[in-house]
Amino acid sequence: MARPLTTMVDANGTQLYYEIKGAGPALLFIPGAEGDAEEYDRVVGLLQGDFTILSYDRRGFSRSPRPEGYNGTTVEEQADDAAALIEATGLGPVTVWGNSSGAIIGLALVLRHPESVSAAMLHEPPLFAGASDAAGVLAWLKQATANGKVPFLAGLCGQETYNGFSAGYRRRLESDRTWVDYEFDVFEYYRPSDEDLARVSTPIAVLCGSESPPFFMEAATWLAERLGTMVEVMPGDHGAHYCLPDEVAKRVREFAAEA
Repeated sequence: MARPLTTMVDANGTQLYYEIKGAGPALLFIPGAEGDAEEYDRVVGLLQGDFTILSYDRRGFSRSPRPEGYNGTTVEEQADDAAALIEATGLGPVTVWGNSSGAIIGLALVLRHPESVSAAMLHEPPLFAGASDAAGVLAWLKQATANGKVPFLAGLCGQETYNGFSAGYRRRLESDRTWVDYEFDVFEYYRPSDEDLARVSTPIAVLCGSESPPFFMEAATWLAERLGTMVEVMPGDHGAHYCLPDEVAKRVREFAAEA
């Protein structure tokens, strides 16, 4: 029986909406602050001829409801959600792409469930606990997001790009409070130990945009050094998957072939 393109699954004590598209080796996209599977649609459209692509709405976002009694989440819980989804779909082990919060979750997934991941690409993980001026970075982010997630996102990717999102995606983004109320200024303090990072044997690429603020490069360098690798600089900025999907798709293909 062919897998459904969209469905719900019970995973790790919550319900997750997910989509499967394409055919080939398994590739999981973990959304960031958007929390929505559609975040990566521009890249997915370029890759679904080469990969079986699994994307999903994270716990409490969009079409994945908040579980009863929800009062917040952790990076570790989000990683366990992703692992349960991989197991439920039978697609593991998968190559992972995660951007921003999704990159932090992808890292935790590698650490907690290495059997589920064949390789991982972590684009601009905001691991600001290791930043030289973590308080200053977070103060800047709080100011940048003071008017909510949508103005921040529209400014990040450009109003024209934002206006090009589907009406359903924009509606879900505009109604979301999960990131602002429960994840922002929480996930950024996630910091695995140097010992745990040194033990990682899963192939990992740590990536940063050439046009991104310097603190993203600092966080990426902190992580890459502890993983025994180097930061790869990509064209674009934090929203490269929106504005430069061809570049992201190209790098995913290359990395999957190398890994």
